[in-house]
Amino acid sequence: MRHLVFGGAFTLLVLGAGVAAAQSLADVARQEEARRKSVPVPAKVYTNDSLRAVAPSSAPPASPVMPQPASTPPAETVQGQPQVTPPASAGAGDEASWRKRVATARGNLSRAETFQEALQSRINALSADFVNRDDPAQRAQIANERQKALAELDRVKQEIVQYQKEIGDIQEAARRAGVPAGWVR
Repeated sequence: MRHLVFGGAFTLLVLGAGVAAAQSLADVARQEEARRKSVPVPAKVYTNDSLRAVAPSSAPPASPVMPQPASTPPAETVQGQPQVTPPASAGAGDEASWRKRVATARGNLSRAETFQEALQSRINALSADFVNRDDPAQRAQIANERQKALAELDRVKQEIVQYQKEIGDIQEAARRAGVPAGWVR
């Protein structure tokens, strides 16, 4: 019997609270509607198009403590040295330009890593060939080729480190420019 009394009281309490909440919700909605009518219309609406129209010189200056990264995606290599394209303004550009910058840097990194793997395979083959040769002249020639491949491997490893740093610099520049992280992933 007590359960019926407590159950009935609980049901009345819940229904009463629901009605009270509905009434107060309606009041709140009326108050919000009145508030919105009293708020003046904004004088200027900012859109992405209006923000792009601002000249790049209006970008805030770089912090003196942490300078802006100067590295941009290298296009090609000439005599083992990457050719750096001129840096784009840190805040300039749209999604396509940011995606292109990071895709170019990642493409360069991928090519360098693939070349590193190929060089390592060549070095392994030359090492095995060197061990299996008896002729001193052939061994000397193989050792010379192996040394050249090792030197090239060291150069490619340095390029890989440079490309990884470059990707990090692009991501940092994008972060500082307020670019969404998805644009540089």
